[in-house]
Amino acid sequence: MTQHPVVVLDHVTRRFSAAPALDDITLSIDRGEIVGLIGRSGAGKSTLIRCLNGLDKPQAGRVLIDGQDITPLGENALQPVRRRIGMIFQHFNLLSAKTVADNVALPMKIAGRPAAKRRKRVLELLDMVGLADKADVWPSQLSGGQKQRVGIARALASDPLLLLSDEATSALDPETTQSILDLLAKVNRDLGLTVLMITHEIEVVRQIASRVIVLDRGRVVEEGPVARVMASPQADTTRSLLRGLSPTLPRDLAALLAPAGDQALVRLDVHGPDARRPLLDMIAQATGHPARLLHGGLNDVQGIPYGRLFIALGTANPQKVQAALAALTPHTTAIEVLGHVPRDV
Repeated sequence: MTQHPVVVLDHVTRRFSAAPALDDITLSIDRGEIVGLIGRSGAGKSTLIRCLNGLDKPQAGRVLIDGQDITPLGENALQPVRRRIGMIFQHFNLLSAKTVADNVALPMKIAGRPAAKRRKRVLELLDMVGLADKADVWPSQLSGGQKQRVGIARALASDPLLLLSDEATSALDPETTQSILDLLAKVNRDLGLTVLMITHEIEVVRQIASRVIVLDRGRVVEEGPVARVMASPQADTTRSLLRGLSPTLPRDLAALLAPAGDQALVRLDVHGPDARRPLLDMIAQATGHPARLLHGGLNDVQGIPYGRLFIALGTANPQKVQAALAALTPHTTAIEVLGHVPRDV
């Protein structure tokens, strides 16, 4: 049996006015992936979600869910497609007049599943999300994190193919956010469920996603493995969203930079196994001079290291600087000579 990508947007454009909300977007999401879709307010994230579940139709392009083009489908034909897409919302969207169990059962009730089977499945799902003892309480009796766990259980009730998380952690404190991300990772791992996380919080993407797509003004401006994108963002939008997460040159060092001086200062962006290489030793071997790490550091995305380092090469000799760059370039995602600093810096 052919395995289709779970989601394909094929040159999708959606306009509401002169400026398109989505502008010729092409992307795909494979089965079992956790993908982060990030962008500022107004980037087109909400419109993209509405196109994925058929609430909005593009003026151009196709939207495919598990190989089926949903773009031409009418409301009746869209219903079985929507049942295969679970939604988790920022503000939970629970019905206050229904118990936790009734909230979780709602998609199954709409689909016509018998009451006894609904109850059995509800209890299984509540156990999965850690709320086995909350079936008969009201949403008002729950904390924010518990409400979101109910929302996740409800999203799983129709055994979806795709889970859309729309700013699901934005209203939660950091500790609760971590617990919800751990739960989503468990759902992905145990059920093989494809997860698309729509967020403006890059830290959320760093913790759970394997791939990130950056949206700006209706266009995909960057995409790739999270560690690679965080190690060396290419688009201005991505750099802006990452500001504060990547090391920058301290002001005292920046004040010392000059076009000429005792030693060159380079910035290295590293990712994956290259981040663990003995880079200072490599520079010393290439130049004959000891190099020093002046600033920077390493982080990781799910065990994949990445980082940014500011290194004084120990020499300003142009040939030796070029030799160092030649030795380092194959092992970096970006490298730049920032200027020169004094030897005693």
